[in-house]
Amino acid sequence: MENFVLKETELKGIPLFFRGKVRDIYDLDDKLLIVATDRISAFDFILPTAIPDKGKILNQISIFWFNYLSDITTNHLITANINEYPEILRTLPEAEILRERSMLVKKTKRINVECVVRGYLSGSAWKEYQESGLVCGIKLPGGLRESDKLPEPIFTPAIKAISGHDINISEQQVIDNEGYEVAKILKEKSLELYVKATKYAEEKGIIIADTKFEFGKVENEIILIDEVLTPDSSRFWDKEKYKPGRAQESFDKQFVRDYLESINWNKEPPVPELPPEIVEKTKEKYWQAYNRLIG
Repeated sequence: MENFVLKETELKGIPLFFRGKVRDIYDLDDKLLIVATDRISAFDFILPTAIPDKGKILNQISIFWFNYLSDITTNHLITANINEYPEILRTLPEAEILRERSMLVKKTKRINVECVVRGYLSGSAWKEYQESGLVCGIKLPGGLRESDKLPEPIFTPAIKAISGHDINISEQQVIDNEGYEVAKILKEKSLELYVKATKYAEEKGIIIADTKFEFGKVENEIILIDEVLTPDSSRFWDKEKYKPGRAQESFDKQFVRDYLESINWNKEPPVPELPPEIVEKTKEKYWQAYNRLIG
């Protein structure tokens, strides 16, 4: 994986389906092509500075998890082997940029629920617990410290608001929005996926403190979509350095958020550039996560 930065893609003759904060998605009728760029976002803003190799690392980690967790639920991955892509993609002038940083997936009807699973008390959950003893309406035992492991993982769903922010919702709201059966599947599958993944990751020296899954429907079957258990969608901690009662050293973009907090950015445009040393350190953290998980 060479030190190359891809900020945005444009594939000649292939219609753009959606451009997210990190991924560019192209429409191939019954399929989608997802291209992971090197963009990075924080506090709901895309930063002007990209992180070299990031898209490839995220893509490869997702592919690994889609395969590893396929016994729990079907997922949208068709192939990530560029040699198996349709000819229209293989003959593009830009075909080479798709290597290692793209995947061909089934087109689904996305279920509008961010399926967040938390195994540790951190981030917004820690703030909420300090104020109320609750996390997303779930009562937790008293006396917990920051970064403590929870008695058992909890399902704390959210939805995306128009502004792009995630808004926490209750399980009852998921039932009201999606129906009891769908809500039950989302919760059960999310917890199963988290439990299996955390067991594997801990053997590799990574604690997955929390993560989020997304699901879609294909002909009434609910399947796993989007990205899975990457440093962008999860909180990865170094197991060897884990010590409850404080914030943890992480292998995810929390490092970038911490930097932006340290310069007192007001979280309004203009979005600041990242200095070279922060870019290099962030890239290093993504690589560490990749090497530990997949090697």
